Amino acid sequence: MTARSMSKGSNLPVDARAVRAELTWAAGAGVPDIDGSALLLTGSGRVRDDGDFVFYNQPRHTSGAVTHLGKRSAAGAATDTVEVDLSRLEPAVERVVLCASSDGGTFGQVQGLVLRLIDAGTGAEIARFDMVAGTETAFIGGELYRRQGKWKFRAVGQGYASGLAGLATDFGITVDDAPPAAADSTTTAAGPSAAPGATTPPAASAMPPAPPAVPATPPRSPVAPTASAPASPAPVPPAVPPSVPPSAPRFTKGEERLPVDMRKRLSLRKEQVAVSLRKHGAAGVTARVVLVLDASGSMSFLYSKGVVADVVERMAAVAAQLDDDGEMQAWTFASHPARLPDLLLGELPEWLRLHVRVGEMSLFRRGRKRGLDPSQVDMREVGIQNEEQKVIAEVRSFVRNSPSAAPTLVLFFSDGGVYRNAEIERELREAVEEPVFWQFVGLGRSNYGVLERFDTLPGRRVDNVGFFAVDDIGTVPDPELYDRLLSEFPQWITAAGRAGILRS
Repeated sequence: MTARSMSKGSNLPVDARAVRAELTWAAGAGVPDIDGSALLLTGSGRVRDDGDFVFYNQPRHTSGAVTHLGKRSAAGAATDTVEVDLSRLEPAVERVVLCASSDGGTFGQVQGLVLRLIDAGTGAEIARFDMVAGTETAFIGGELYRRQGKWKFRAVGQGYASGLAGLATDFGITVDDAPPAAADSTTTAAGPSAAPGATTPPAASAMPPAPPAVPATPPRSPVAPTASAPASPAPVPPAVPPSVPPSAPRFTKGEERLPVDMRKRLSLRKEQVAVSLRKHGAAGVTARVVLVLDASGSMSFLYSKGVVADVVERMAAVAAQLDDDGEMQAWTFASHPARLPDLLLGELPEWLRLHVRVGEMSLFRRGRKRGLDPSQVDMREVGIQNEEQKVIAEVRSFVRNSPSAAPTLVLFFSDGGVYRNAEIERELREAVEEPVFWQFVGLGRSNYGVLERFDTLPGRRVDNVGFFAVDDIGTVPDPELYDRLLSEFPQWITAAGRAGILRS
């Protein structure tokens, strides 16, 4: 295809399977920092969720179709690039809007602003659009859009005086951290006409709701789960000898400080954990318990409804029964992992209030979010996408650097959306020789990728991974949940002991 110089509003067909949108400008003193980005839009002209915004803080779409490749500089020119694999875009995506934002000034201070569309396979330039701007701090350079099953490119050239936040909210992105001195949110045109199909900007969305206060009695539906747990194999005596009498649940330091209702629930649940351990031949076994919570954007509903807080309270009973000190190490993750403060049983209500929080998306490169408790993670640093392999690697590093006489049981909760299958498989295969059992629990019937297949994957000395999913964990009674949660852990203890992975 011969390269074509485009004017505002013009369009052309795109035959390439994948393209790179290269934003180029003249760098130098006094020139604002420019960042490229992309929005994946449906036929309604809006994103499906915040994951459809690809930019420097969220550089890869979960589909793998759109990637922010980052900046490079050479000979006084700077370039920021977004790559779009048109063949991998989901059917629901009808437009990919190619955007830019300025930090430290306006686009009127930027010389030589050009959007080039390049065939990612051949490197040939398909189109070139020279842009002129004024007081805008965000800009739509162009867009890729479907017409009758074929892709086309349109030169847009629409500016926003309200910056990246105004542009993003125009298309349905939730923005909770607008700049301290927000400019007027009016959209301005960088030329005689506005972008074709442009919509009237709605009011900026409010930040996601804070997790609700932990109820005195967590909701538990009386409806029975749709599928019962599969029958467990005959229990095998664990390699690690019991350290306490198997007949009673442990009393853990700090329990007396809990509210009465919570203390009663904990006591009953510890008894259920002890029964499940006895049933599987692991009475009296001790273990270090690590909790991992998915905080990706798709989990927002489960956080806002208190489901995740309820899960944490139920898992505290596992730690109280298995761990001598009743403490539980914890991580949250989405685009990036973050270690949370250790969960001390006596501080459970406050821990739930401060640390059970969903990830957030940040459009701005700034310091720590205001109003946070010093112990809290800034969830903008965690993000909203699924990167399970990163938190798996971080937990593995913790186990290596903090050895324990007892084995480690990782309780990993996620609602799916797994797409880093090769990286996750590599991490868990390498973890086979480590004294850790990974129990994954799916919250809903989503795509769990390699996690669902791990039981059948060959080439491991021991099976170090368990997995099950439930449609609604709130409807699963405590006895059934603990049976499913602890059914494979005792078998792994025996196998790992025989393989020399665990030392008695």
